Amino acid sequence: MTPVIALVGRPNVGKSTLFNQMTRSRDALVADFPGLTRDRKYGEGYNEGQKFIVIDTGGLTGDEAGLDAEMARQSLQAIEEADIVLFLVDGRAGLTAGDEMIADHLRRSGKKAHLVVNKTDGQDPDVAAADFYSLGFDSNFLIAAAHNRGIRSMLAELLPEPENPEEEDRADRYPGIRIGVVGRPNVGKSTLVNRMLGEDRVVVYDMPGTTRDSVYIPYERHGEQYTLIDTAGVRRRKNVNEAVEKFSIIKTLQAIDDAHVVILVIDARQGLVDQDMHLIGFVLDAGRSLVIAVNKWDGMDPDDRARVKEQIARRLDFLDYADKYYISALHGTGVGTMYESVHACYDSAMAKWPTNRLTALLQDAVAQHQPPMVHGRRIKLRYAHQGGSNPPVIVVHGNQVDALPGAYKRYLENTFRKVLKVVGSPIRFEFRSSENPYAGKVDRRTPRQKVKQDNDQKKGRRVKKARQKSVKR
Repeated sequence: MTPVIALVGRPNVGKSTLFNQMTRSRDALVADFPGLTRDRKYGEGYNEGQKFIVIDTGGLTGDEAGLDAEMARQSLQAIEEADIVLFLVDGRAGLTAGDEMIADHLRRSGKKAHLVVNKTDGQDPDVAAADFYSLGFDSNFLIAAAHNRGIRSMLAELLPEPENPEEEDRADRYPGIRIGVVGRPNVGKSTLVNRMLGEDRVVVYDMPGTTRDSVYIPYERHGEQYTLIDTAGVRRRKNVNEAVEKFSIIKTLQAIDDAHVVILVIDARQGLVDQDMHLIGFVLDAGRSLVIAVNKWDGMDPDDRARVKEQIARRLDFLDYADKYYISALHGTGVGTMYESVHACYDSAMAKWPTNRLTALLQDAVAQHQPPMVHGRRIKLRYAHQGGSNPPVIVVHGNQVDALPGAYKRYLENTFRKVLKVVGSPIRFEFRSSENPYAGKVDRRTPRQKVKQDNDQKKGRRVKKARQKSVKR
């Protein structure tokens, strides 16, 4: 399971700066769901091959009675969701009463927390941290988040060793196509999950201690094996109360990451909202295949249906490769037909193509539309090969590829998608420059030597041509 790290502390101690360094982002905003995660920001990061999820919380003063109730609830919920809690303090400001109150709350929560003394740049780190040793934390880290100092070594010590071999073990434990069902609260995820599993196959999984875990449910349909990754908790129909269903971004991120194909459920009666767009962004960032299920389609009048279809076509025009279904999970209308797209998405995401085919396709695309000139020289794309699956990765080798404009990259993506018949899955391209064997070498010849060698080469070419002509005669 992907580790989850929560950042807590007073305002202005550097939580957002540390968040940006850990996720390698600038705006520190991955998801901002009004009312649900108003004061929490979620992001993904990597350190030495180990993936993790980091949560940035709103600043706490330590005096919960004086806090906005929603802000306090969000920060405390982040602590509960986390595997690792990092308590940030300001090394320049020194120990404050607010720090002591937050430390006391962390001790009472029973969560294992680590003290992180930030802003130690420009001063003796040991002196900056001296005041905070009285808080009694077992592990302490000294960092300068603004300068990215001490962060990698801290993560290396805190994060567990990555599991290996991950994909082979997961394939044995969860056979077939892994399908993740995600969506906002009250859009019908639980009803769709129960419909896909069948009425005889529902199990109660919504129990204490599993609020953050994705639930894996292997099942079989028409002789095909699948594993459903549920983010809402599978419940018996009589126990489902979607009005109070909890929405966990952590579970959603983990389900998307573990899935081959993601089904995003949208409420037709509310239309496409910003939260849906955020979830689509998560799926695209993870590189997973996507199927759009517009639920609660039954009972809508023709005008409302036309309005929803127009809105989806307009706002999701960049997802023209993803199939869209208008269904009723409650009555089962259109649910069975989604399996066709699930199989097509899986086949596309896991496809293998030989290098000669990809290279021939690249050469045909270049012949139809050549790359632009850069500094008087044409960008050259020489050959292509596959670099990975789920999502498919195409590696293109050439010269000056760093200067390749985004419009031409999109042209290549559309061309490859059309010819290779990739459905539902994004395609990622990696462009690598061919190394110049003479790069970095200094020409130590004198001007006279250069002229003499150039003349000798020209003379040699003339002699070679004369010999070829004599042989032909």
